[in-house]
Amino acid sequence: MRIKICGITNHEDAQKAAYYGAWAVGFIFHKKSPRYISPSKARKLIEALPPFITPVGVFVDLSERAVREVCNFTRIKTIQLHGKETPQYCKRMKDYKIIKAFRVDPLFNFTAIKEYAVDAYLFDSYKEGVEGGTGEVFNWDLLKNIKFEKPIILSGGINADNVRQAVDSVNPYAIDVSSSLEKSPGVKDARKIREFFDALNGKTSEESTD
Repeated sequence: MRIKICGITNHEDAQKAAYYGAWAVGFIFHKKSPRYISPSKARKLIEALPPFITPVGVFVDLSERAVREVCNFTRIKTIQLHGKETPQYCKRMKDYKIIKAFRVDPLFNFTAIKEYAVDAYLFDSYKEGVEGGTGEVFNWDLLKNIKFEKPIILSGGINADNVRQAVDSVNPYAIDVSSSLEKSPGVKDARKIREFFDALNGKTSEESTD
């Protein structure tokens, strides 16, 4: 199972994510987020990443020009669009790998996502006034019996206690995790990261080694 650890803001957390087996790490370029990172700082962290880790730039309703400027500077080639970006917006950004995030509530219209010509769908929990990082789980049963045309990434409140349930219930292409691995917003906890991957891999605390 591929794991994306989002909200990376410092070198130690980026390296810990890589060490424990993250497939991707997310850098949030949304200034209202407590996990915001500047492009200049993100570039330094990205340059120090192992070559097998995919850096992902997370944007919320930023202009196409601004997104391109950040990506060109940081050398990011995969973007996660977490706002109200339209299918037309995504189409114009097709020279990047695109993860389009959708916030799911009980009335979410899954049919509408077919209009988005992107590389993957990310499903997160809906919470009024919060663009992401809610730490809350939505009803995964809403995803059952739907045939998605693109790989799906599951997000929202996933932690060491429920990650196996998430995998077994949804069988997503990847899982996105952030706040459940933190000491505080933007600062990850190495113990929580280790416990998360141990739980994912079915290890007990006795079997775990740092």
